[in-house]
Amino acid sequence: MQQIIRRVCVFALLAGGCACSAKAQKALTWDEVRGRFEANNPTLLADKVSIDESKAQQITAYLRPNPQLTLAVDGTQIAPYSGKWDAFRGTYETPTISYLHERQHKRELRLESAQKGTLIAESSHADLERTLLFDLRGAFVATLQAKAVLQLAKDNLVYYDHLLDISQTRYSVGDIAQIDLDRLELQRVQYESDVQTAEVNLRTAKIQLLTLLNDRIPVEQFDVSGLFDFSDQLMSQDEFRKIALEAAVEAVDKADTDHKLAIANGSTDPILSAWYTHNSSNNNPFGINTFGLSVSIPLRIFDRNQGEKLRTQLDIDRTEKLRSAEEALVFSDVDSAYAVVNSNVILLQPYKTKYLQQAVRVRDTVAFSYQHGGASLVDFLNAQSEYRTVELSYLNLIGSYLTAAAQLNLAVGREVLQ
Repeated sequence: MQQIIRRVCVFALLAGGCACSAKAQKALTWDEVRGRFEANNPTLLADKVSIDESKAQQITAYLRPNPQLTLAVDGTQIAPYSGKWDAFRGTYETPTISYLHERQHKRELRLESAQKGTLIAESSHADLERTLLFDLRGAFVATLQAKAVLQLAKDNLVYYDHLLDISQTRYSVGDIAQIDLDRLELQRVQYESDVQTAEVNLRTAKIQLLTLLNDRIPVEQFDVSGLFDFSDQLMSQDEFRKIALEAAVEAVDKADTDHKLAIANGSTDPILSAWYTHNSSNNNPFGINTFGLSVSIPLRIFDRNQGEKLRTQLDIDRTEKLRSAEEALVFSDVDSAYAVVNSNVILLQPYKTKYLQQAVRVRDTVAFSYQHGGASLVDFLNAQSEYRTVELSYLNLIGSYLTAAAQLNLAVGREVLQ
């Protein structure tokens, strides 16, 4: 009866998995997950607007000063002219147009400063995107790891149930004692618990991934696929450092441009004016219409821009020091992440070339020996536990490697490890 119940439970477990798979959409690869993230993540999309705002500031920065139009009327009589009321006979009209001429390339420098401000906004957005991609990659790896652990737990349960069937047959013919059979059946609880825990972990990882994708589809209909493995071919640490420093730091260039703009703003900008006058009371009958030009030059006795010049000069020094600190931080992040990746590779290599095969061989050998009376129950249970521990450690190490690879990608600034 117990044997039938076990088989029904396993069948229901596998059938439930098949039913969920039937409802699930096509499993998404990493590239597809990343594409959906870039298209739907609200935090990333909101920050991207700041780049468009900075580009709009470039338009404002490059605008020319508007000319000024002044209309003046004067000479209107407030008493009769020659005994007759002709108030407008002496009135003259003067329309004047003036234009501020900006010297020392102020307009071009304003545009250059705004353009470099846009580069900084783009760099800041790229930093945010890399950080969010690291979180996305972590959730993606956690989902792949949970799937692998769940599959391992199911395989272990199926394998153990197969051995329980054999043990039930041996008990029925009197080959093993009731106490041994009971201990074997009690051990099955551990494998059932592994399956349930793995299912909860998988569901939790999928929920985190769906949150980053801003997707509301049911968890049961969502799945991902990808290579859950490691690569033992790593570039040298210096090559990773070089890639990390290829991302140019634009803050220093912008500070230098802002200082040049402050110097230019300290220069004098003349105002050019031209006017036309119609004076009907002019004694010269041919000089009624006149035309004039003028240049107004502000006297900069007091330079009100000295503070801005000093501030921008100090800002250059500050950003230079910040760039040095940023480079040191980049080296630190790259070196730390590289050390973790390299350590995981060193640990994973013997697992793949030796320990996994040994664990399978020991488990199958001891199981065969136990079935034929050549090994004790304790030896059999220990072999099962050792196999489970080795397989689970291998999967956890791969998860750690992929997480460390994502950390290295974040430190470098682009995906150099998949």
